[in-house]
Amino acid sequence: MGGADCNSTDFGAAAYWDARYSSPSTGGKGRDGFFDWYQAYPALRPIIRACVPTSTRVLMLGCGNSLLSEDMVKDGYEDIVNMDISSVVIEQMKEKHMDIPQLTYMQMDVRDMSLFADGSFDCVIDKGTLDAMMCGDDAPHGASRMLAEVARIMRPGGIYMLITYGAPKERLTLLNQVRCRWEVELYIMPATPEYQLKWSNGASHAAMEKVKLTVDGQLPPDYVFKDPESHFIYVSYKSDTASENNSVVVGQEETTTSE
Repeated sequence: MGGADCNSTDFGAAAYWDARYSSPSTGGKGRDGFFDWYQAYPALRPIIRACVPTSTRVLMLGCGNSLLSEDMVKDGYEDIVNMDISSVVIEQMKEKHMDIPQLTYMQMDVRDMSLFADGSFDCVIDKGTLDAMMCGDDAPHGASRMLAEVARIMRPGGIYMLITYGAPKERLTLLNQVRCRWEVELYIMPATPEYQLKWSNGASHAAMEKVKLTVDGQLPPDYVFKDPESHFIYVSYKSDTASENNSVVVGQEETTTSE
């Protein structure tokens, strides 16, 4: 999914992911059969630790065979529910992590998370799942259904952390379709190793830059990317106040749409 370019593959289909995780050549391309899309925990640790207390109940959307949840538990996180549309990878991860009680695995479609009650989670982490949904056969409707479910299962004041290739013009438009009031902060970090090395200045993790969005929720017109293939990280706080309109708050300004 590099660059979030879509082809004829339906990335929203269980059959595609079951086949992928069943294949020795594509099921686990990383260390010990694990694989992380986009960024691994060491790169994301500064923002996760800053925004998400270790006592937080976390939902990992589209967990796949990522090491992110395991690494978070090693770093002190106490309760992470991992879900994926693929029953194959869920069974694989259950077996691999059977001795880690802080990790729970469930097969589920992000477009229908009715097994979870309203306000079940303090934080939802999404590392590439929304991008996959935007490459599904039912896009963008499937992505909108997913975000409506995310908003429903989050408690007021909770955090939806989205790691994506999608720029604000596309991703904030989707968030704005959900009947919920969001307060959004944007961070940008290099995606390719050469740029990560160049801008990290010797740090153990990739450089991450907080970017102030414009009043209408866009990148500043003079913003220059350090890496053309950068990842966008949206930290979206669900407002305590119910909203009759859909709104995304950027800084002290608000952009609103109504149906």
